[in-house]
Amino acid sequence: MELCIPRVNTQISKAVLLLEDGTFFEGKAIGKIGTTTGEICFNTGMTGYQEIFTDPSYFGQIIVMTNDHIGNYGVHKEEVESDSIKISGLVCKKFSPNFSRKNGSGSLDEYFTSHNLVGISDIDTRKLVAHIRETGAQNAIISSEITEIVNLKTELEKVPSMDGLNLAPKVSTKVFYEDGKNNADYRVALIDFGSKKNISRELVKRGCLLGVFPHNASASDILNWKPDGFMISNGPGDPSSMGYAIETIKEIVEAGIPTFGICLGHQLLSLASGLKTYKMHHGHRGCNHPVKNLVSGRSEITSQNHGFAVEYNEALSETIELTHINLNDNSVEGISRKDKQAFSVQHHPEASPGPHDSLYLFDQFIESIKSNKNL
Repeated sequence: MELCIPRVNTQISKAVLLLEDGTFFEGKAIGKIGTTTGEICFNTGMTGYQEIFTDPSYFGQIIVMTNDHIGNYGVHKEEVESDSIKISGLVCKKFSPNFSRKNGSGSLDEYFTSHNLVGISDIDTRKLVAHIRETGAQNAIISSEITEIVNLKTELEKVPSMDGLNLAPKVSTKVFYEDGKNNADYRVALIDFGSKKNISRELVKRGCLLGVFPHNASASDILNWKPDGFMISNGPGDPSSMGYAIETIKEIVEAGIPTFGICLGHQLLSLASGLKTYKMHHGHRGCNHPVKNLVSGRSEITSQNHGFAVEYNEALSETIELTHINLNDNSVEGISRKDKQAFSVQHHPEASPGPHDSLYLFDQFIESIKSNKNL
């Protein structure tokens, strides 16, 4: 294996991480020298850090990586899920300035610096994760330029809570565009609340021409494009703050368009169907979460990234079926509408990083489109 040795910063600066509850850690600065804020949460994945850092669903969040070594395989131009880094900051135990990978295009440190990302390494991440699991997700600040705790507290007090925050406008496309071949078998309208690239890849791979719409597209805008199917993407923020999107989804589902929602899309479809959402204690983030498909009886290992969840209501069981549950905490992982061709899952079947246990859901979506076209 080829050993790639990029530029190494020999003058390592001190950095400080301060949590909203007053807990703080001191470590080493990584990436850009500066200050950053956001909601702190942790990811339990063992690999795929570049896909995680570029996932728009992480916008506004400081990520703690539980894997010991971050940066050891560098970065690759094809392993991105959006056009830039979307996390607010990184916390890790060991950050590698060198990387060992034949096809690597650069070091993670250079990647962070070029994207102006602030981070901290060399702290006890096991202790930090245990603290977050006990106290819950909360706002935090990382700084390699301000080291006085009292000054950091002042800056941290300015950060809004994720509860009630609509962040889709920050990461959605600003203009409509198409993706795929014009002579594709199916036309799928994808409403972009912060969509990962692999959602588009999986749909195009299955013969879809995508019409990608901004987060605030109206139902008439979408229906005038004459889609065969409707895809509701993942994204950041609190779904209950997105009333305009919920109304758009209601109209399209009522119009009889086969619909598939992922992550935030699952939460929005659920809200549009009469269910409620709530903020989780510390959320689900990683690529090793077990989920049971209640329809097939099979269990799947899934990729997840969410801090809000859906609350199932038995009173709505005549129109909504619970299709998937999380085997760690029995939270809702999937629903389907009994009265419409619409379903959604909380996890990420497009994975990237893996696993690929849930890719069949894209095939299920295509089958619903085929069925509807043949009516």
